[in-house]
Amino acid sequence: MKWSRVRLLVWKELLQLRRDRMLLPLVFIQPVLMLLMFGYVVGSDVSNIPTALVDQDRTSLSREFARAFENTGYFDIKAHPAEETAVRPLMDANSIEMAIMIPPGFQAGMERGEQVPVQIIVDGVDSKTASVASGYASRVIADFTQRRIELTGLMPKTAGIDARVRVLFNPSLRSVNAMIPSLVAYILMLASMALMAQAVVRERERGTLEQMFVTPITRGEYLFGKLTPYVILSVAQIAAVMAVGVLWFRVPFNGSVLVIGAGMALFMFTTLGQGLIISTLARNRHQAQQLAMFLLIPTIVLSGFIFPIESMPRAIVPLTYLIPLRYAVIVLRSNFMKGSDFVALWPEFAAMAAFAIAIFGFAVARFQKRLSD
Repeated sequence: MKWSRVRLLVWKELLQLRRDRMLLPLVFIQPVLMLLMFGYVVGSDVSNIPTALVDQDRTSLSREFARAFENTGYFDIKAHPAEETAVRPLMDANSIEMAIMIPPGFQAGMERGEQVPVQIIVDGVDSKTASVASGYASRVIADFTQRRIELTGLMPKTAGIDARVRVLFNPSLRSVNAMIPSLVAYILMLASMALMAQAVVRERERGTLEQMFVTPITRGEYLFGKLTPYVILSVAQIAAVMAVGVLWFRVPFNGSVLVIGAGMALFMFTTLGQGLIISTLARNRHQAQQLAMFLLIPTIVLSGFIFPIESMPRAIVPLTYLIPLRYAVIVLRSNFMKGSDFVALWPEFAAMAAFAIAIFGFAVARFQKRLSD
């Protein structure tokens, strides 16, 4: 392999990237848009839930109880109907998603140390919002009850369980803390796979691929020179996304750059290999784009990037082990938030190494065979 020819190939590829008006937005603009979209929209916590308050006690304690909900920032009291019968029309009109029912005698019962029933009605049309709203409401009620017991010294007549939940690694339960690290792997996959496939197919469409091998350049030099610019771009994208995640979205980083770099290097070879395989199957850039989307859809669904694997049917869970992104997501999340090292993450590294060797090796062999045909 002659390095002077490889350097010229790398320079040629970088010039083509600069001149290509379709690839440049894919390289620089798309990751930024995806980061903002996932960080602010997909990864945002549920808040400002439209809520109705039915206060049938109308005492100072019932008003204090209502303020406990408002002060969390999760609930936005939109209506104060006098009766429970007015709640259903408000939900039917999508004006509210939750209702709090404070019964008569609320303050008197609390002062006597009784367990006063408070009804929470949640609109279950949006299951995620309903689940989150129920959890928030239960936490507010438990905190309010505990404060009342500490202030008055009264104990409830029926002893309950004092459940003290302690959340490790992500005590604020911010969704963005898990979303941004996963997004690093997803952007890496999307960019490197799509760009690699498009670049090779573009040269085949223009007829420059055949002209290239009339020169003294070997197939190995061509492949190395072709891959190098996309490796550089992928590293730059990873660094940019991590920097924005830590500095802008305030995602805590408790891990090691070495662990992240090693994991993403293995994953990068897998995605570049997938791009090479697509380039051998597609005859034009449109087909390459369709094949890339064909791979991306099951990857997003089955990797745990957006949808938790624990919530999937048992028959589908085994398929998730065939998705390389699954292991990259685990490495990023565990190292970012928990600081997990190579020893703790060795199963994921072993799986990614196997995928990298198998997919990249197969891609290179198929690519070389395609060029020889």
